[in-house]
Amino acid sequence: MAQYFSVHPDNPQPRLIRETVRILRTGGIMAYPTDSSYALGCMLGNKEGMERIRAIRQVDDRHHFTLVCRDLSEIAHYARVDNRQYRLLKAATPGGFTFILEATREVPRRLLHPRRNTIGLRVPDHAVVSALLAELEEPILSMTLSLPDDKQPLNDPVEIRERIDKRVDVILDAGTCSLESSTVIDLTGETPEVIRRGRGDPRLLGLE
Repeated sequence: MAQYFSVHPDNPQPRLIRETVRILRTGGIMAYPTDSSYALGCMLGNKEGMERIRAIRQVDDRHHFTLVCRDLSEIAHYARVDNRQYRLLKAATPGGFTFILEATREVPRRLLHPRRNTIGLRVPDHAVVSALLAELEEPILSMTLSLPDDKQPLNDPVEIRERIDKRVDVILDAGTCSLESSTVIDLTGETPEVIRRGRGDPRLLGLE
């Protein structure tokens, strides 16, 4: 049975953030809020956690994880970013976008797309996520919390508790959040390509 922490969405309690990070550092996985839907997350080096998340989602190794980062400097540690890409990232972060970028050698190969040297990265605009990342001091390995056969991601922590309480180690309840996933933009080509439309508005970046 998961630990269930009710956290303030704007001013999360430091004690609960510290305890959540302690659980992550001992191999746990969590359900946590973002500025889009809720997500599943674990530490970057947690191979077993990755497989547990894939099992909950019922996806294979072709499904991208996302590295949830604190800021642009952390993104640049894990992805190759040129000046054109940097301008787009600066305009869109923090916010409801996920960017596909060429990965650096800092990213373990098991996290990369199996046919491309790419990784998804994002900087959510959510106080709970910011507090987790500040305490953790590294990115969260993350995937949208969408269960098999559901048409939409989960956004209600009470329902999350009812459905996956025994499959995760901690649930952070910061109230309901958006039903939309993040907007995914591929920046690896000559021009940015919108792969999935979601919470982030591509028009803010001059994209249609």
